[in-house]
Amino acid sequence: MTNTERPLAISAPEPRTLDLIFSDKARAELHAKYEIVEADPENIAGLSDEILGSARYIIGQPPLSAETLARMPALRSILNVESNLLNNMPYEVLFQRGIHVVTTGQVFAEPVAEIGLGFALALARGIVDADVAFRAGHELWGGEGNASARLIAGSEIGIVGFGDLGKALRRVLSGFRARIRVFDPWLPRSVLEENGVEPASLQDVLTKSDFIFVAAAVTSENSKFLGTEAFASMRRGAAFILLSRADVVDFDALMAAVSSGHIVAASDVYPQEPLPTDHPVRSLKGFIRSAHRAGALDSAFKKMGDMVLEDMDLMDRGLPPMRGKRAERETVSRMRSKPVEVN
Repeated sequence: MTNTERPLAISAPEPRTLDLIFSDKARAELHAKYEIVEADPENIAGLSDEILGSARYIIGQPPLSAETLARMPALRSILNVESNLLNNMPYEVLFQRGIHVVTTGQVFAEPVAEIGLGFALALARGIVDADVAFRAGHELWGGEGNASARLIAGSEIGIVGFGDLGKALRRVLSGFRARIRVFDPWLPRSVLEENGVEPASLQDVLTKSDFIFVAAAVTSENSKFLGTEAFASMRRGAAFILLSRADVVDFDALMAAVSSGHIVAASDVYPQEPLPTDHPVRSLKGFIRSAHRAGALDSAFKKMGDMVLEDMDLMDRGLPPMRGKRAERETVSRMRSKPVEVN
């Protein structure tokens, strides 16, 4: 470290950049308080022993081996600025050494929840189709344009997964006087009840909901767990809204359920991103499409930088990080989300 007055932080936030996640003011603070070494995420091991030996923080979650970590005796925290913790490092070594791994992904919860509400309203009231018809001069006026319209108010809503996104969904839906059931096998009933939702089985969420929001992370246990039988069990005309990761859904089965007219759906995520131009979901009637843009607001990205600075300041003072969500020993190795490629 060339400046002994400032702790050293390795910057490897790809595909994010420091300009993306820090405001001008926050970035000035970062450089004033820390010595920043920009690094290729794929070659952290290629950094000198001097840099690795002095590094207190890593901004980003680049692949790390046990051998590289052994060269980093001063490391206190890896600050993930994606949204998902990645299975690209030996967590058992990190936990043994007391190195915190934290994610700033909660910054996306509110914007994703808001667009999820937008999808639900659009599906319930036919907003997108009505706009397309109006542009083409085929609009239906008044009640004729509401043959399949319904209200969210007073409806039955199901949420699959109740992490930061699920909680944000509950907040944006709170004014609709709906009955909200939640399935999350990683949470006790009391946590759900304290958040004002009804604990429920997956079967009850699927079969008793007018609107179903999927906010579950991908794990080693739930890949494609929502398939043909799940969609067939839903109420006819139910709205299925996929907000978290496409790998929790059998996407072909989802498209088949929409194509048959059994349900309608909206999704911000897909099995392959970007999608091929000839992918059948692009022309599927009853399906609202969004290009993984639900959380990608500049205001959300900038909150990441603020959270990183606050947690680094806490750790500089010998305190644990409190703004980011810490990886848990029991669950982190079960996460299976793919790294993001586009901001």
